[in-house]
Amino acid sequence: MKNMGLTRLCTTLLVGSIFFTGSLLFAGNTWAHDSRPVFVQIDLRDDGQALVFWKVPDSVYPEDAPLVVLTGGCTAAPDSDRAKESGHNSPESKSLQGIRWYTCESIDADQSVVLNFPDVAPSLATLVRVQWSDGSSKTVHAAPGVREIRIPGRESTGGVLQQYVVLGIEHILTGYDHLLFVACLVLLAGSFKRTALAVTGFTAAHSITLGAAALGTVRVPATPVEAVIALSIVFLAAELARERRDTLTWRHPILVAALFGLLHGFGFAAVLSEIGLPDHESLVALLAFNLGVEVGQLGFVLVLVLVVALISRIRTDSVKTLLLTRAAAYSVGALAVFWSIERLVVFA
Repeated sequence: MKNMGLTRLCTTLLVGSIFFTGSLLFAGNTWAHDSRPVFVQIDLRDDGQALVFWKVPDSVYPEDAPLVVLTGGCTAAPDSDRAKESGHNSPESKSLQGIRWYTCESIDADQSVVLNFPDVAPSLATLVRVQWSDGSSKTVHAAPGVREIRIPGRESTGGVLQQYVVLGIEHILTGYDHLLFVACLVLLAGSFKRTALAVTGFTAAHSITLGAAALGTVRVPATPVEAVIALSIVFLAAELARERRDTLTWRHPILVAALFGLLHGFGFAAVLSEIGLPDHESLVALLAFNLGVEVGQLGFVLVLVLVVALISRIRTDSVKTLLLTRAAAYSVGALAVFWSIERLVVFA
């Protein structure tokens, strides 16, 4: 009876993985970069000068890159030597990044950032980081489709905490490679106890590397990390396809979860580095972002468990279970191999 329950658990989750993987395959190349937003940095100075710098993900073609405009009593300075001296491209260069100076009537006025795309805007979120001359800063997240983002005023510790928790939740729920890894991990674990241990090991490990990388203690290039994260999914898919229960991965999933969790933590840190940490609330923001990631991850695991509870009465013979297991494993593995090659090509 215990083995039958485990079989039903794996069958149910594997069916869900097939549909989830199918959606990823139809999504194509953009899913590998989908969690990377348009990043806008605004430095506001007491003399009314404002420097606006923006960077667009490389999934967008340069000719489709937006021009970022600061409104609300701010006048753009002519694109001149100041942009060149800063080492960035001017807005007219049709590049994935740009820089522009503004003169504002007041840095406390109601100002907004507007993204002007030359054609149809891609489905990308936007992160706006505002920094004042006293060193305080704040980050604002805008959902895909939002093209005008209001610049916020300076905020309290509570505001930073709330903002970064939301950012952490949104990141994990759009980090499809991380979610697919967790789904495979749940399949390998099988029982509730083993799943809880594996997820705990993964959480503890990626929290360590996320904190170390975000605070600058350890520095790892983002591109090779993303490639190896994809390879970690290939590894778990291969374990599922073999259906062997005597390997180290099957016997001790918490060890595998912890080892790969260290790697995934660097991936989370790469995204957090693009968002940026407020200078005076960096520790609060880091803890809040990590908390948001854990809340989103736990929610995802609970959804899988609820689905299992609802469909656990479905009877499936061993032959169908084996076929479903291998079909899902090969589908997940094929997608992960595609991601690996794509990211390795970029790295090369």
